[in-house]
Amino acid sequence: MCGIAGIYNFGAVPTDERLVACRMRDEMAHRGPDGSGLYQNADRRVVLAHRRLSVIDLSAAARQPMTNEDSTVWITYNGEIYNHAEAHAALAARGHIFRSSSDTEVIVHAYEEWGPECVSHLDGMFAFALWDERRRELLIARDRLGKKPVYYASVGGRFLFASEIKALLRHPDVVRAVDPDALDAFLTFSNVPAPFTLFKNIFKLPAAHCLRCAADGTVRVERYWSPLDGGAWPATDGAESVERVRDLIERAVTKRLVSDVPVGAFLSGGVDSSTTVALMSRRSSRLRTFSIGFEGFGSAENFHDLPYARAVAREFGCDHEETTISADDCRQAVPQLVFQQDEPIGDPACLPMHFVAQAAKQRGVTVVLVGEGSDEVFGGYPDMSRLIHSHDRRWNLLRRLPRAIRLALYHGAQAARVDAGRTDVLRRLAANEPFYVGLDVVFPDAEKHRLYRRGAWPARGATAASIVAGYCRELMLRRPDADFLQQMSYVELSNRLPELLLMRVDKYSMAHSLEARAPFLDHELVSYALSLPQRTKIAGAETKRILKQAVADVLPSEILRRPKQGFRVPLPAWLAGPLAGWAESRLFSQRARELDFLDFGYVRRLWERHRTRTADHSFDLWCLINLFSWYECWFA
Repeated sequence: MCGIAGIYNFGAVPTDERLVACRMRDEMAHRGPDGSGLYQNADRRVVLAHRRLSVIDLSAAARQPMTNEDSTVWITYNGEIYNHAEAHAALAARGHIFRSSSDTEVIVHAYEEWGPECVSHLDGMFAFALWDERRRELLIARDRLGKKPVYYASVGGRFLFASEIKALLRHPDVVRAVDPDALDAFLTFSNVPAPFTLFKNIFKLPAAHCLRCAADGTVRVERYWSPLDGGAWPATDGAESVERVRDLIERAVTKRLVSDVPVGAFLSGGVDSSTTVALMSRRSSRLRTFSIGFEGFGSAENFHDLPYARAVAREFGCDHEETTISADDCRQAVPQLVFQQDEPIGDPACLPMHFVAQAAKQRGVTVVLVGEGSDEVFGGYPDMSRLIHSHDRRWNLLRRLPRAIRLALYHGAQAARVDAGRTDVLRRLAANEPFYVGLDVVFPDAEKHRLYRRGAWPARGATAASIVAGYCRELMLRRPDADFLQQMSYVELSNRLPELLLMRVDKYSMAHSLEARAPFLDHELVSYALSLPQRTKIAGAETKRILKQAVADVLPSEILRRPKQGFRVPLPAWLAGPLAGWAESRLFSQRARELDFLDFGYVRRLWERHRTRTADHSFDLWCLINLFSWYECWFA
């Protein structure tokens, strides 16, 4: 796991850009504290830079940037290829000569063998940039589910790329400006959907896509995989589906234990992390696990994982570590978090993720397994059950009404100042937009008219609803029989999972030089789980039904029966209590008010309602605090 950066000078006068490339690279030293490397080609058109975190093949032979035998192909790469040993053997049998046992060299030879289609032969998480001297072409790829980010920009006849935005900002030609469309999307989703970022003219490559930059500067972005690929989805379910899920999970965990450095796990005591730990414990004699708790909040408040995590750790003989954090710990960490994120991530779970990653690294672990992705593919969120009921019983009935009646319902809800979320559902109904936008919606469009000053709506292009409509059109075109849970899951896999949950994992693990692996996001497991019908995953209020059946003989029954809790944070109490003064100073600072399209009178009303505990606006306020802190960090 590493940090990558580089420059392709396709149109400017060739100059020696090694110094600026080193500045870009070393801005990400946390991603690779074990070494650094640099390559510039003979005509000074290309510079590739690398920071190394050694995990597979710790020898000098695995240093990057790496080349093939005749120096016509060069690569800088971030990630892990889990099938690298098998690919190594297959490529060697075809005559390729290897100088290391690293997975990096496997990609180089896979490219020689299959060209850009090599990505389809790689099983893992990755972001890499590969320079082909003969074709004069730069190839950049991001893994199927988007576990590893890569950003890019074209400025002054140069194509720039890096693992983090802050590295791109080290190039003198990159200008800092806020993208209004991306900002509007953030205020809906609490993240920015790919290919946009909050920095105007800086983009992120979407998951499962390749980018090719040609010698004339032409950039072509293409998708190489989708969870919608494959044959017909099964219409029925049975014991064979349970067995298939169990087999895929076991294989996903096993392949993610390959490492030349210590491996541990984050453990919450929920079904996902407990399953991972249970299966890891069968193959590890001394498994280290890490959990987070909150000072002053016990299990009765439903914010504390520690009692459940302890029970699982005892059950499987783990060497268990606990970290308890306070409101003040979190307050002090916010500037660091904002810098690590590059752009705001509205999920409050960023706080415990930062601290648990820090604890794991401090205790000598370099690789951890995490539980991300299970809820998206197995229907693990209680809200999904509620939304299925609402969609099937209300939405399908209302959408058959004449449009004039639907419009009247929306305008009536607006006039009566009905809850913004319900009002926005009626707005989407009237506009023939998708019912489901996402799980972590901050400000629905119906509420943004209150959040933004009159006439100051910042967005000029795609709205949040149109972004989601694009995902839904693709799903309905390719899988017209998809049920509503499959629709929700596909929306989550397209946006919130790669650009919020996995971005959160990447940013905070790598900030502490820690590699995080997500077995539930093995692409074979994701494709199969998505294909299964709704009834296999959610039955009434029960979520993740087939997953629980698959691991019933692996986990203690009390863990299987434990209600879904999530990576929660006691923000409602903190923002109305010990962090109230700090939060108010963040929300109404002079720097925040430079974002003058916002109606700070409305923000004040949200704040007062939360401060007096009239309503819980902690999520909305936290997203705004993130946004304002980001703006101060990068534009002060």
